[in-house]
Amino acid sequence: MTAQPQYETAVARYFEAWNATDPEARAKAVAAAWTEDGGYTDPLADVSGHDQLAAVIAGAQEQFPGFVFRHTGTVDGHHHTARFTWELVSTADGSAPVAGFDVITLAEDGRIRSVLGFLDRVPAAPTA
Repeated sequence: MTAQPQYETAVARYFEAWNATDPEARAKAVAAAWTEDGGYTDPLADVSGHDQLAAVIAGAQEQFPGFVFRHTGTVDGHHHTARFTWELVSTADGSAPVAGFDVITLAEDGRIRSVLGFLDRVPAAPTA
């Protein structure tokens, strides 16, 4: 299948939220991307609601300062579900130590109802 405009729009809003560094801008971006009870689940988080979503995003930004999320590949969707790949990219040197793919379910208004995230590449844990 090929991406339809509603999937492309939802994914663009999703990345706007993940890359918004100002708390007020982040809150607005989260509200534009997710329904009020929208959720996000990956191996490290399982949250719902705008406040928890914004907190998870802020936490990722604190853990990886100077990095941005970048969509890679194409969006593939059908019915109210879409999948896409992404990388977490350093603005300093272009390295991308984290990558994965997400599956989103959309509500009737085009906002995200749920995200299931999968991590394909993560940094190695420091050894003692």
